[in-house]
Amino acid sequence: MSRPLILGLTGSIGMGKSTVAAMFADNGVPVFDADAEVRCMQGPDGALLPAIEQAFPGSTGPDGVKRKELGAIVFNNPDKLARLEAIIHPAVSKARARFLSEHADARLVLFDIPLLFEKTDPDNVDRIVVVSAPADVQRERVLARPDMTPQKFERILALQMPDAKKRARADYVIDTGCSLEETARSVAELVQNLTS
Repeated sequence: MSRPLILGLTGSIGMGKSTVAAMFADNGVPVFDADAEVRCMQGPDGALLPAIEQAFPGSTGPDGVKRKELGAIVFNNPDKLARLEAIIHPAVSKARARFLSEHADARLVLFDIPLLFEKTDPDNVDRIVVVSAPADVQRERVLARPDMTPQKFERILALQMPDAKKRARADYVIDTGCSLEETARSVAELVQNLTS
């Protein structure tokens, strides 16, 4: 039975991954967004709320997960983070499998997976696309975010595989250190090459 070619899209914080994922969607490629799926499952009436509340009492409410409270519990505690991931990752895998069966007739699908190398098995995708920009551009983008500090940025970077290593393991690199038009052209060309 044939199935779509699965592209895994990844990139470090501030590299423009969400923008590039949207460009793939604009080119007709079905996109599975792991982060959006998790936000949905952790939002109001989300499927993961009972398990998260049981594991971390007081971390959820009527609006879903209380992100600040849960973040404070797990951020510097590897055991508690692993416990949270053990709740989230199997649910995301099921959602991804559902997405794949819904788009079984597509020629190409995109899995938007922020921590593809760090937390996921890269063998679950056929080809890997890494979104990358120069370090100074990345830093400027990230520090422009609300509630972001240089210290927090450094902590996040420490948890992620360095950009150079990601690029070295990529099948394709999309440069976002240029104009949006140039990046969009690169995405369109890649989709064209992979579907023709």
